[in-house]
Amino acid sequence: MSSGPIERAFTAVGALALATVPVVLAAIPIVPLAWLLGVAGGVDLGPGAVALATVVVGLGTAAVLGPVLVDRRIARLPAADLDDRPAAFIDSRVEAVAKAVGVDPPPVTAVRAEAANVAVADGHRGPRLVVSTRLLSLPAADRDAALRHAMVRLRTREAAFTTAALPGLVVVEWVTLFATLLVGRRSDRSPSDRRVNRIHGYEPDRERIPAPAYAAAGLFVWLVALPAWIPAVVGDRLFVGDRRRAADAAVSRTGEAERDGLANAIAFAGEAAGSADWPPLFDRLSLVSMADDETGRVRGTSRQEARVRLARLRTKRAL
Repeated sequence: MSSGPIERAFTAVGALALATVPVVLAAIPIVPLAWLLGVAGGVDLGPGAVALATVVVGLGTAAVLGPVLVDRRIARLPAADLDDRPAAFIDSRVEAVAKAVGVDPPPVTAVRAEAANVAVADGHRGPRLVVSTRLLSLPAADRDAALRHAMVRLRTREAAFTTAALPGLVVVEWVTLFATLLVGRRSDRSPSDRRVNRIHGYEPDRERIPAPAYAAAGLFVWLVALPAWIPAVVGDRLFVGDRRRAADAAVSRTGEAERDGLANAIAFAGEAAGSADWPPLFDRLSLVSMADDETGRVRGTSRQEARVRLARLRTKRAL
């Protein structure tokens, strides 16, 4: 069953939110530069020209850098040590699934990872498929359903859009994580540690920078990042999450075996250890978003997303 008008509207809002992120980031240097040109150089660009420049520079830079960022991250992954026959088998399975979905088979990079996941990227450098050896070890029906899910995202061009959004999302996540670390920073030294250090004469009794100063700096960074963080979160929930569910529905319509295989792959990917092996950069391009081992925080979309997808697949509901 196709998506209704409400679902399509939410998806459009999510896509617009993701496109807003690089535009907001581009405005950070462009707006002050335009103001300086107007004050010092006497060049009045006007608000319309400045707005157009931020849109063109932001979206253009994202579209160019997204595939480059993905390619460089793929190049640093530990390649799976496969013989010729297993490698040829993987290529043949990807080719068969891609043909069934109706897309050209992308180049495949098999990586040595405990995470059971597959990611697909697209852009001006062409499509790329990254699959872990653990996912390849799943039963054939589960493995092929996961590969089909990736091919559907390639066919609908969702992978290309999400790949282009990655540079802005990476910047937002890095800045907000830095701000959070500043806010939560505490002294590593207890009062007894400071007394011992003072006795030995190699450390002063007071901190060079007090903890409240770190917290204030973190709050300031958070406020600066907020105009880009809000659309990033909205885009994650309304576009990336919805497009995953739409790909689930496309796989489910293929047949009962494919639907059950996809549910099994999603369940195993969420429960299997080894999420640290899967790069955070790939999470929005992947079958399942992974969780950080230390904090338990799901990278990218929400923790509830995989549960909802599984519930719909198990109960045979349209996504």
